[in-house]
Amino acid sequence: MQDPDTLRAIIRNSIQRKGPLTFRDFMEMALYHPDFGYYTSSQPKLGQAGDYYTSCYVTGLFGELLALQFEEMWLALDRRPFTIVEYGAGTGLLCRDILCRLQENTDLYEKLNYFIIEKSGAMRARERLHLPEKVEWKESIDEIAPVAGCIFSNELVDNFAVHRVTMTDQLMEICVGYDGDFVEILRPAPAVLQDYLIRMNVELPPGYRAEVNLEATRWIREIGRALRRGWVMTIDYGYPAAALYRKPSGTLACYRRHQAHFSPYEYIGEQDITAHVNFTALDYWGRMEGLAVSGYTSQTHFLQGLGLADRLRIREKNGITANDRAILNTFLLKMGPKFKVLIQHKGVEKVRLFGLVFSDLLR
Repeated sequence: MQDPDTLRAIIRNSIQRKGPLTFRDFMEMALYHPDFGYYTSSQPKLGQAGDYYTSCYVTGLFGELLALQFEEMWLALDRRPFTIVEYGAGTGLLCRDILCRLQENTDLYEKLNYFIIEKSGAMRARERLHLPEKVEWKESIDEIAPVAGCIFSNELVDNFAVHRVTMTDQLMEICVGYDGDFVEILRPAPAVLQDYLIRMNVELPPGYRAEVNLEATRWIREIGRALRRGWVMTIDYGYPAAALYRKPSGTLACYRRHQAHFSPYEYIGEQDITAHVNFTALDYWGRMEGLAVSGYTSQTHFLQGLGLADRLRIREKNGITANDRAILNTFLLKMGPKFKVLIQHKGVEKVRLFGLVFSDLLR
């Protein structure tokens, strides 16, 4: 177990030497410091011993249904060699469930390349314990490009380090200083943050706080450049810009031992820090690299379009327990509306994918 004061001291010393950090740099160190960051350490993150659950951790159904969507995409690409790139595979459970289902299609499986892009060495080690030789790990999408297939992420973008801003008499950036403890300091927001909100057609009312995820704009453009033919699928919790920036306090939240709170300056390196995804921004900056929107919907509608009801009926016939039913209901149906699915395409005609049968407009 790491010393909880170690990372706090590292950040404090950095501030004392160099001056206040942007919140983005503070969050980046808290989550991704090479030795003591939350995601780079070996401490458990998922499940009962961790800090949160994800749909794939609770049930293999999620991976089975995603596999059906990949299979449909493969058919749309004329059954040619197909590449799946997964960003941030966590424990690897989702990858395992996807490949288990795709193995049933021997023609596809033989033509399949599956890559994982993972920052954390600790996570890579865990993933390798139970994933087949079909999987390869890469440091960057540039090592795989050009991609023909699907590049996807599940609950990744919400963990990108974000800038925080607030509106006073002008737009101010929230920075982190140290005066016996961590304190917030306001400085005039640089042009790049102001420009982001202008492009999103957002004007914050006085007193509002908000997050600006510049890393997400760079990420989607990098993916757009790497994709030659196929789709990008982003699954995460968030909203279009018009809804996202209606929240007076912003969306930043922390998770530790399955409890949510709103203080990023506690338990540094020992808690998850997240911010909701701006799906309008992924569309806006994705279009700069040729990505067009295939559709946008809730995770619940996405899974329903892929046959969730039929899969649940099959499980019930095979003796699903009341506890299993409650878990599936919570994570696939109750939590499902909070998660969104954005699919973008490039180099292919717009196809009405099964997962987008109940697609909404991205406003």
